Amino acid sequence: MTARNSAITARLRARIAATKAACHICGQPIDYTLKTPDPMSFELDHIIPLAKGGTHDATNTAASHRTCNSIKRARVVAPIVKRSRSLDW
Repeated sequence: MTARNSAITARLRARIAATKAACHICGQPIDYTLKTPDPMSFELDHIIPLAKGGTHDATNTAASHRTCNSIKRARVVAPIVKRSRSLDW
């Protein structure tokens, strides 16, 4: 497991936010102007959770809504409809 680092997190967030990517969990657009704690704000999601051995780097992070990320928690697959199909392996 790779530990989180605030400088790395800031770079990962900036990199993903610059692409204006849709939520990789539900497939819907993200309004990047919304701020936390708005449930539809942008959050960095670990595709393979750190608790499951995932890494804290660009290959294991993606854009998500705060709500979607909260529902997914430390699971590899979220228990919600995955319209983007990005989690299908």
